[in-house]
Amino acid sequence: MALQILLCVAGLVLLTFAADHLVLGSSRLATRLRISPVVVGVVVIGLGTSAPEFLVSALAAARGDTGIAVGNIVGSNILNLTLILGVAALITPFAVDSRVIRREVPLAVASVGLFAVLAWFGLNPLTALLLAAATAAALFTLVRWARAGGNQEIATEVAEFDAQGGAVIVAPVKHSPVWFEPVRTVLGLVGVLAGAQLLVANASAIAEQFGVPQIIIGFTLVALGTSLPELVTTIQAQRRGESDLVVGNLFGSNLFNSLAGGAVVGFASGMDNPARAGITLLVAMLFTALLAWALLRRGLRLTRADGLMLLGAYLLTLPLLLAS
Repeated sequence: MALQILLCVAGLVLLTFAADHLVLGSSRLATRLRISPVVVGVVVIGLGTSAPEFLVSALAAARGDTGIAVGNIVGSNILNLTLILGVAALITPFAVDSRVIRREVPLAVASVGLFAVLAWFGLNPLTALLLAAATAAALFTLVRWARAGGNQEIATEVAEFDAQGGAVIVAPVKHSPVWFEPVRTVLGLVGVLAGAQLLVANASAIAEQFGVPQIIIGFTLVALGTSLPELVTTIQAQRRGESDLVVGNLFGSNLFNSLAGGAVVGFASGMDNPARAGITLLVAMLFTALLAWALLRRGLRLTRADGLMLLGAYLLTLPLLLAS
């Protein structure tokens, strides 16, 4: 048992650092290929930072551990908008641009709602096609909004991300050979896959040995581990006073988790063993998204009291696992 716990921790550490190298390498590679900063910011970095959730959930579903697969996505979505957003508000109360509240946040909440409905019926290849189409539509919409609002802000964010070495890696940008970033990207992907394999296999074994339902392990241990990059990114952005980036990243992570993550879980699950979650947890996930949206809309800011409320909401979701 001790060995399995150590391997779980090793998987989490490898997953976190490999995911950052994957995103950083692909971002710098895309920039060198002169891809638009809007596309790099929305597509490459946006999807890339959710890679741990995608790959862990996909691997779990392919192994037949559908409880871990769905629990990871539901847990990550709840963690992002309660624990992580609450910690950001406790660090420093902040205001948010009204455009983010009017556009990106409602789109993310709608994505969570769509995932909740389909996860209740069961994620399989048919529902995965619907989620994949929704992912493409959401990406198209986000890129169009970003271009309509001007590229300067996103271009600056992409440059800062590349220069600071991503979310977890703290290293200044250096001139590197042409071959370095492609190699970094491939090794990052291999590392994410290896970390996901370590995490899922040992988390599943621990759940089986203790007789704990897989969805509880996915909702707690696995979800917390795959949300570490978002937590680190949020703390760094909040210290720099980039509150719009904090809110955009967290709601954006929920959007990609729900649509793209739900799609890969559906494709990996197959028709015979669809991935499902209980109505209680799905309602809790949607409620936390609506609560965070309501708090932000109320005064276009989050206070420390709001942060405490969000942390309390996370704690209240934990007993719901017993009813799921």
